[in-house]
Amino acid sequence: MKNAYATGLLLALLAGNTSAARAQTPANPAQPWGSWFIGTVQLPGSAEHKWGGFAEGQARTEAVFRHYFYHELKLGLSYDFDPNFTVLVGGGRYATADYRNLGAGPLNVEKRLWEQVVLTQYSSRLKLEHRYRVEQRWFNFRDDSTAFRQRLRYRLTAFLPLNAKTIAAGTVFLTAYDEIFLNPKGPVFERNRFYAGVGCQVDAHFIVQAGWVDQANFNLPAFKQGQFVPQNTSAKNNVVLALTYKLAHRAAAPTELLPSQQD
Repeated sequence: MKNAYATGLLLALLAGNTSAARAQTPANPAQPWGSWFIGTVQLPGSAEHKWGGFAEGQARTEAVFRHYFYHELKLGLSYDFDPNFTVLVGGGRYATADYRNLGAGPLNVEKRLWEQVVLTQYSSRLKLEHRYRVEQRWFNFRDDSTAFRQRLRYRLTAFLPLNAKTIAAGTVFLTAYDEIFLNPKGPVFERNRFYAGVGCQVDAHFIVQAGWVDQANFNLPAFKQGQFVPQNTSAKNNVVLALTYKLAHRAAAPTELLPSQQD
C-alpha cells in the first residue's frame, strides 16, 4: 500500500512539474515527432570495486526514424562512495546539423565537461534516483564564432519493477523522470525534459528500453528589429530507443543496479 501511494504521489509531482513549466509561457505550433537512439556500454562500481565508467553514442532525427540531424559521443568516470552515493566526471562532443544539407557539415559543435552526484533510494519495490549535474559547455559555430555557457541540471527518476521486487536478469520495469535545466545567465529556467517508458533487463548484461520524451525549451522575451518578441516555449516529442550493455568486475558480489540513462 505504501509503495502504491508513493508511486501515485511521484507521478503526480512529475506531471505537475511538466504542466506548471508549460503553463508559464504559450507554446509554439506543435512540431513533428522525432526519435532518439541511445547505445551505452557501462561498467558500474560495486562495494569491492568502487571505480566505474561508461561510453555512449546517441543519434537523433527530426522526424520519426528519419531526417538525422544530431549526434553525441560521451565518456565518463565514476566512483561509488557507497551503494547510494556516486560521483562522476564526464565529457562529450555534440554535433548539430541541418538534415536537409548534411554535406555542409555541422551547424555547431559543442564540447562539454560535467560533474555530477547521484543519490539513490531503495524501497521494497519503488526505486528513486536524484541526479545533480554542473556543466561547462564550449560551442564552435559554422560561421567561426564561439561561445561558452554553463548549466545546472536536476533529474528525479523513478523505477518500478513489475515482475520482481528488484531489478535483475529477467525483470520488466516501468520508469519515468523529470529533469530541469537551469542557466545562470538566463533564461534561468532553460529546459524541462519529461520521460516515461518501459524496459527489460534481459540478462546480467543487456538492458533494453523504449519510451517517450517531451523536451520543452524556454526562450527569454527580446526586442528584434524594433519589435517585441514575447517569451515562448518550443516543445518536441520523441520516441526513445535505448540499449545498454553492462560490464561486470571479476568476483563482484551481485547487487541491484538501476538501469539509468546517462543523458
